[in-house]
Amino acid sequence: ENAIMAHPEIMEAAVIGVPDERWDERPLACVVLKENSSTTAGDLKAFLSERVAKWWIPERWSFIKEVPKTSVGKFDKKVLRSRRAKDELEVIET
Repeated sequence: ENAIMAHPEIMEAAVIGVPDERWDERPLACVVLKENSSTTAGDLKAFLSERVAKWWIPERWSFIKEVPKTSVGKFDKKVLRSRRAKDELEVIET
């Protein structure tokens, strides 16, 4: 998450695990872009490739308006997992 949020066009990012046939589970990055940003999943993947190990880079991305928060302000990943399970997140595969 911190590596993704280091990108200058990212406001927030939360990463959740989602089922994967080959690896059992892989990351899905839920990203909030800064206003008027045209950054793509491919741009973010390239950005991360210079900063983290290849197997850490998400292959699935979802651009959302805001990351849900708990009552204490932490990212509410349970809500994101629930939205993913209900197919409420538009997912881009790279």
